[in-house]
Amino acid sequence: MAYPASLLRLDEAFFSRDTEEVARASVGKILVCGASAGRIVETEAYLGPSDRAAHAWHGITPRTRVLFGPPAHAYVYLSYGVHWCLNFVCGPEGTAGCVLIRALEPLAGIASMRRRRGAGIAVEKLTSGPGNLTRAMGIDLKHNGTSLLKGPLRVFTEPGSPSPDIAVTPRIGIRHNCDWPLRFVAAGSPFASRKS
Repeated sequence: MAYPASLLRLDEAFFSRDTEEVARASVGKILVCGASAGRIVETEAYLGPSDRAAHAWHGITPRTRVLFGPPAHAYVYLSYGVHWCLNFVCGPEGTAGCVLIRALEPLAGIASMRRRRGAGIAVEKLTSGPGNLTRAMGIDLKHNGTSLLKGPLRVFTEPGSPSPDIAVTPRIGIRHNCDWPLRFVAAGSPFASRKS
């Protein structure tokens, strides 16, 4: 992907903030993996060991160790034995906050996304939902623990671009703390996993 000169890669300070703040601020940012890129339109915040819906609820395990490490790293896990899910580790080291990336608006590498997902899938559905997103972008376990600052996954901002209007809803697809308003969606986006 040829990047406009105006794009700036996010720095560690962006990811070091409060998890809920990072989840909200990530909407509108651009995620890049190889030649594929998309604008983040939906996220969810998971608040570490105090959040029963978070993987960190069970403490440090071989799977969750990256969550308790420094911010600005990718946490990738297999959901229900089928779908990879991408999270940004955030907050101070040891707090295990993370942001689940739930949906993107495809921007580049759409032909590759269709090869990975299926030729007949509408562009609005290519990266809608965390499992569809990782499959379309080619994200899997090899990305777990990699740096978002200098690794294969990159996150950019467009200075001067308008901030999206954000709808806030309870998280979806979980059994615990389902009423917590920690899902952030670009309001009205046709690329979100569900209507906000």
